[in-house]
Amino acid sequence: MTALNAAGPQATTPTGPPGHGRSSTRGLEATASSPLMQGRFGRMFRNLPVFTPPDDDAALDELRRLAERIVQPKEDDKPLDADDEDQNPDVPAGYTYLGQFIDHDITFDPVSTLQRQNDPDALVDFRTPRFDLDNLYGRGPADQPYLYDSADPAKLALGRPVAQGTDAHDLPRFGERALIGDPRNDENLIVSQLQQVFLRFHNAVVDDVRRRGFDGDDAFKEAQRVVRWHYQWIVVNDFLRAHVVGPEIVDDILRPDPYAVDALSGRRFTRAPVPILRAHLRFYAWESEPYMPVEFSVAAYRFGHSMVRPSYFINDFLRRATGGRRFPIFSKNVDPGNLENLNGFRPLPDDWGFQWKYFYRGLTRERFLPQPSYRIDDELGFPLGDLNDPPPLPGLVSLAQRNLLRGLRLGLPSGQTVARAMGIEPLTARELDLASVAPSFADHAPLWYYVLREAKLRCDGRRLGPVGGRIVAEVLIGLLAGDPLSYLRVAPGWRPELRGARRGQFTMSDLIRFAGAA
Repeated sequence: MTALNAAGPQATTPTGPPGHGRSSTRGLEATASSPLMQGRFGRMFRNLPVFTPPDDDAALDELRRLAERIVQPKEDDKPLDADDEDQNPDVPAGYTYLGQFIDHDITFDPVSTLQRQNDPDALVDFRTPRFDLDNLYGRGPADQPYLYDSADPAKLALGRPVAQGTDAHDLPRFGERALIGDPRNDENLIVSQLQQVFLRFHNAVVDDVRRRGFDGDDAFKEAQRVVRWHYQWIVVNDFLRAHVVGPEIVDDILRPDPYAVDALSGRRFTRAPVPILRAHLRFYAWESEPYMPVEFSVAAYRFGHSMVRPSYFINDFLRRATGGRRFPIFSKNVDPGNLENLNGFRPLPDDWGFQWKYFYRGLTRERFLPQPSYRIDDELGFPLGDLNDPPPLPGLVSLAQRNLLRGLRLGLPSGQTVARAMGIEPLTARELDLASVAPSFADHAPLWYYVLREAKLRCDGRRLGPVGGRIVAEVLIGLLAGDPLSYLRVAPGWRPELRGARRGQFTMSDLIRFAGAA
């Protein structure tokens, strides 16, 4: 996908790289068919009624009109110091693509289709529903050795070095094809370069654990644990707490659960409380292992689409060379060698190494950096209205159309119904503003649209609102709680341990610095 491809079932087409609303068979990168490597999709609100419009053709026409309203008209770029009401002053642009990276780590469905109704309980998630970075490690050096450095198999392979950035590299490639654990992380140059940062982060951690005395296979295993746990910390504390949901919801879900133990004090035993963190989940529950809720994957987590900027600065050299012009996230129907866009599935052009100061805080003192993301609201940037890939159905070229149709075909409950089930007062029909374009849905708002509209009206587009925020936070934290190898299960009192971690904190900026990519 050319921008944040939020989690969820994708339609299939027989050819072409995976993208917005479609996926191909995964060839060398295919996940093993063992149940240990798969999860399942399912329903978070299983008992809620599903809204089925009385006339399917009329409903499709209404959703098309709603999608047209959601996509913004094309407009000229504004300079960095300009007042732009579309921008979110609280969330730098890099978190849009961290969200995409997280999605690719936990979900992949090459089976469902937009042409008919789908049963979420029958869909298989071909990613492990865990924050285990299988999009980075694949199935490991023994099974996928081409992902690893032949001279040092404990390290991940890097591509060729490129100019600009900080010792930047392309992804390793065989011709045009990126040799990585998930080909979707080559969908645009931003997520491609983010994958490259994580490759380098792992390699830097290998060097660090070797200095601490680990060697051989133990060095790889310890480095993998350290990388995964710091990444999991970032998901909870940097992505969710600091930027997407806010501390109130995260702290309500993930809170201390102390218990008493006997401790010897002098000659007397006293009972001392030991605080450990536990996830308190109200709506996301499972019996034996976590599953991927379609309310999350098809609706709530697709909030990131509204954060996508139409264009970006990526480094100082190109900013000067183009006279301060940003590069569009993609251009439609252009030659793959075109250097006027951030299209993916191609080698990184020379001079296009990324400077992450344009995407994350704490890497520069320059004014107006990093560039902000767009607000979380019911508007999508104009490039997402005409996607750069073959449509899964004729005429289905808009990402908004695909998201709305996917929600309909998977039988999601309406936003108002979910809000009531959570004990939250729903947005009113007037607030949802659907009567003029989609009257069939005025009292049954598509859940994806509801989450975006709620963020706009309840949080000024700066973060998710109460329904969307609770769904996203419970699922991401719940996946962590359900993973027997996560830091939350193995060492619930753990805090980041790498040098440079500030008083037990660790952010994307810290990861970038540790990787040597600042």
